[in-house]
Amino acid sequence: MNKDTALDATFDAEEKRNTLLLVDDIPANLKVLVSYLQNFNFKVRIAQDGEDALQQVSYAKPDLILLDVMMPKIDGFETCRCLKQNPETQNIPVIFMSALNDTFDKVAGFEAGGVDYITKPFQHEEVLARVNTHLTLKHLREQVAEQNTFLEQRVKQRTQELDAIRLHVIRSLGRAAEYRDNETGRHVIRMSKCAARLAKALDLDDDACEMILNASPMHDVGKIGIPDHILLKPGKLEPDEWSVMKTHATIGEEILSGNDSELLKTAALIARTHHERWDGSGYPEGLKGDDIPLISRIVSICDVFDALLSRRPYKEPWELSTVLDYINNNSGILFDPHLVELFNQCLDDILEIQQQYADD
Repeated sequence: MNKDTALDATFDAEEKRNTLLLVDDIPANLKVLVSYLQNFNFKVRIAQDGEDALQQVSYAKPDLILLDVMMPKIDGFETCRCLKQNPETQNIPVIFMSALNDTFDKVAGFEAGGVDYITKPFQHEEVLARVNTHLTLKHLREQVAEQNTFLEQRVKQRTQELDAIRLHVIRSLGRAAEYRDNETGRHVIRMSKCAARLAKALDLDDDACEMILNASPMHDVGKIGIPDHILLKPGKLEPDEWSVMKTHATIGEEILSGNDSELLKTAALIARTHHERWDGSGYPEGLKGDDIPLISRIVSICDVFDALLSRRPYKEPWELSTVLDYINNNSGILFDPHLVELFNQCLDDILEIQQQYADD
């Protein structure tokens, strides 16, 4: 072994030594106990009262404290309570050492937070045995805590991976449904970003805005269940065809239901209710006003806005001015009037989204 390796090994061994803090106001007691414990590879520090002990622990935490009860200034019980009230020191095991051997005193020691109570006069071998026992328990608790932290991190990482996969699948499902009557599939991207922006204008929190962004692309997933001759019909639908078309709302809900995921629950709600209208003329339930879920009222405006600007098998894209007139003229009729007002306020951002994700 070369010199550097030997020096590293010395430092490693030093690191592995347990540090004990001995607290007693009688120097003779400290001297005898220090001399004994140093024979067993402990690093031993001393304090002669509770205040000194608390000060020492504040800048260098020991692995275990041997604490006398009867001391000047603050006694051992109060010193221990101070240690246990501090999150930085509450996990340091404290063994009381005292000539007080009444059951009441022992109970007081445990109530103060001590892990053990040794009555003076004691045998050094007993002190050593109890110190080793509680150090072993302390290190086992630390190992368990480290393992739990590691497992929590792994679970969190795995959960994030699963969430990312789920979100990718969900977005792909939404775009797949959109491709059936919109060859680029970008409607769902524009609409969802528009909805998230409108939610932000409404002062919804970041989590709610993120939920709208991720759940709204599935609003028309029920179109998967609509026959092509109806979905892709270039002209106006007949009443019976329109009845079939309207079922895409409930079909979408059925596709997305049956899962505890908040994202899928929200997506199912949007799928079912995004065609409800403020005056109650929508479908499938004819909900009116505030009875329509807020998230669906947001999606409704953004969905109609983008759909009118887009080419469909049954129509050419409308001019922007015509679309804006339609939205504003139907405020309080088809759309939540407050949301229409906010929509106008953030129109520049919405038009930027339209441009950024325009169809090729």
